[in-house]
Amino acid sequence: MYLEVAIKTIRVIFLFLFLSLLTACASKMYMTKSDIPASYSPIDRPVVVCTLNERSFDCDRRAILAMLGEYQVAFNFYETTVLRSGYERKNPKHSGGFEVVVLVGDSGSHISMQHILVAANGMTIKHWRQDWVYELPSHWVYVGNQRFEYNYRNPSSVPGTWTQLVYEVNDGPRYAGSGRWNHRYGVSTWTSERTWRPLPRREYTKRTDYQLLNVENRHTITPQGWTHEQDNTKIVREDGEDIILVREFGFNDYRRITGFNFSPGLTYWKDTAPFWSVVRKRWDSELKKGGNIVLSFKTGDENFSDIVLSLADTYRANPSLEAHLPSLEAAFDKFVDFHAPARH
Repeated sequence: MYLEVAIKTIRVIFLFLFLSLLTACASKMYMTKSDIPASYSPIDRPVVVCTLNERSFDCDRRAILAMLGEYQVAFNFYETTVLRSGYERKNPKHSGGFEVVVLVGDSGSHISMQHILVAANGMTIKHWRQDWVYELPSHWVYVGNQRFEYNYRNPSSVPGTWTQLVYEVNDGPRYAGSGRWNHRYGVSTWTSERTWRPLPRREYTKRTDYQLLNVENRHTITPQGWTHEQDNTKIVREDGEDIILVREFGFNDYRRITGFNFSPGLTYWKDTAPFWSVVRKRWDSELKKGGNIVLSFKTGDENFSDIVLSLADTYRANPSLEAHLPSLEAAFDKFVDFHAPARH
């Protein structure tokens, strides 16, 4: 018991310090602009283009798998077009960090990749996960107010598309969107439909004047890594009415580098992967039922994530799944409400 309390305390302290560093403009450990410091040289690799008569499916898979690797990441966000009277555009936000992206699973038409943050001192924290599924006919979507609903796509829009499912650090759902990969001119780019997203940490820790993001995402494979562009519209939801506040451009630049030690992230994943597999299966058992999910906490409440991350740490110290399942189930019972699909 004392070990679990100590580990949880260390995790909470580290989580606070680590995420504070991610947004600290003066920190030398993390970038405050998109330029790569001279001490970390970028790795340039030719992008493998689609060959004549090659199936689009195979080109798509190669582009998705190209996102695996070790990166220095720059996160940049700029509010652009003000759309509500009286609103004042906020200052741009710049931060960065180091991430290793590892393969969780690949069945051909379903690719899963985990992002892990690595600090310069070797500390690590599990970050977001992205799953890519080919021609997915239905999936969960975020609809606002901590609620996820099951969505059945128009059958005519499914062929040739990949759905990106993005998950939180606790492996719970965050947002999802579908789109096609485009490989023209030797450049591989995927563009999503517009989709709803909850507020990111960079926002909910600083402001409460809006509740939703409506987003179009674009991923592009580059010689030095890949980029994630975001066309964000910030939405105020009042009494069931959506009011557009401001548009925002997001640009996240993932650049392969040499000279940084990413091995702690790989070691963390090796040590905790069995535990996270159980967590994913716990979520999937409910998500695949086609019902709705409501998170029983406000946006920004990180207690659930802290508990699950702490359980991963205790598993790492004592790799017995059976010893941690009751605590994991208790956390789900407390923070997550699952609703069975409606009968027709």
